[in-house]
Amino acid sequence: MPRAIWNGQIIAESDNFEVVENNVYFPPHAVRREFLRESEKHTACSWKGTASYYDVVVDGQVNADAAWYYPEVKEAAKNIEGYIAFWRGVKVER
Repeated sequence: MPRAIWNGQIIAESDNFEVVENNVYFPPHAVRREFLRESEKHTACSWKGTASYYDVVVDGQVNADAAWYYPEVKEAAKNIEGYIAFWRGVKVER
């Protein structure tokens, strides 16, 4: 079962996930929201849409912009709408 881990804490875990461009996207219900904090960062992808970011916060340590999601996606990426992916040192085990 894929899971995302940072600073010794499991942030997300689910058998239900999507893989896009080698990134594991977890469904929103599989992510522990107590470890996420809204970020001001946004980026654009030509085929997915505009991504929003979260900081990952564990035991007072902040991993800025370490999670992202697409709140509204273009048609080609409907399978990941609202799903959350991780990077910047967050280890995703498959």
